[in-house]
Amino acid sequence: MRPKKHRTTGSGDLFRARLDQIINMKHELVQLAGKIDWDWLDGEIAPLYSENGRPGIATRFVIGLLLPKHIYGLSD
Repeated sequence: MRPKKHRTTGSGDLFRARLDQIINMKHELVQLAGKIDWDWLDGEIAPLYSENGRPGIATRFVIGLLLPKHIYGLSD
């Protein structure tokens, strides 16, 4: 089953820091994430999901875990 789209409300949460206030926005992985067309990737991967079962994990999350592992030669 396809993962559900994450919706942002646009309003700030009083008790939650925004990610762009915590991380270095000039880091190479942050810049790489900005250059990837995530909607296109979702469209390409969508036919691989089954219509049955629980919702899948978001494509951006899975690729976000696998990409640094591949780039930096990390193992499990």
